[in-house]
Amino acid sequence: MLTDPRVARLVTLIRAALRPPSGAGRIALALGLGALCHTLFAAGVLAMIVAMFFGLSESLGAVPWPWAALANAALIVQFPLAHSLLLTGPGGRLLARLVPGRHGQTLATTTYAIIASAQLLALFALWTPSGIVWWQADGAVFWVVTAAYGASWLILLKASFDAGAEVQSGALGWMSLMARIRPVFPDMPTQGLFRLIRQPIYVAFALTLWTVPVWTPDQLMLAISFTAYCLLAPRLKERRFAQRYGDRFARYRADVPYALPRLPKDRPNAQ
Repeated sequence: MLTDPRVARLVTLIRAALRPPSGAGRIALALGLGALCHTLFAAGVLAMIVAMFFGLSESLGAVPWPWAALANAALIVQFPLAHSLLLTGPGGRLLARLVPGRHGQTLATTTYAIIASAQLLALFALWTPSGIVWWQADGAVFWVVTAAYGASWLILLKASFDAGAEVQSGALGWMSLMARIRPVFPDMPTQGLFRLIRQPIYVAFALTLWTVPVWTPDQLMLAISFTAYCLLAPRLKERRFAQRYGDRFARYRADVPYALPRLPKDRPNAQ
């Protein structure tokens, strides 16, 4: 198992972070931002799981209608907008400057995860529910839909691991700072679910939007908006991959479909 590069990278990073060179200020900064990152990450993901399980019919938002519609729309837009902009060249340079001092570049992935987690937490905690419930699963249907919802989250977890758990969780930045090493990013992901489709994280994220046991106008608005984002935003990611990996990514793209797995008979190497 340790020969798997996905595991080996993570184990190597953790071991290095557990034996940090001296530097009380650097270590304190790394631990502080690491704690903030993973606390917000857990809170944001938990808020999303719970809020969508109830179809966004329960939340803390209390903006009066019709202004709530604008507030909810702003909450939806802010996540994909910042999420995408921060992955551009100018966005990356901004991330490197958000932490003052000479460690901003090392901490960029942790800073990115902190911002993304705070955005998710704001979206699902501050949403103002419409109060309208169209459909709610019950009986055996409830358990089937709930199982599908849980499976979608497990697929998302697997896809995130395949892409590089240290990057997806924000651990790469603060652990690298802790160990006083340069962050080493994962190679182009081609293992696990990335053998089947090129964008398993986005597809799994979309699945979580459509497998909820409660349907409201709120959930439908969220599902449509974020599904469109999940289908379109990876195009920008693939442009970056094409520039970074060149012919290697071109061959991968030619062999592996974008979002829907091929049937065995449709695979180029199928017998």
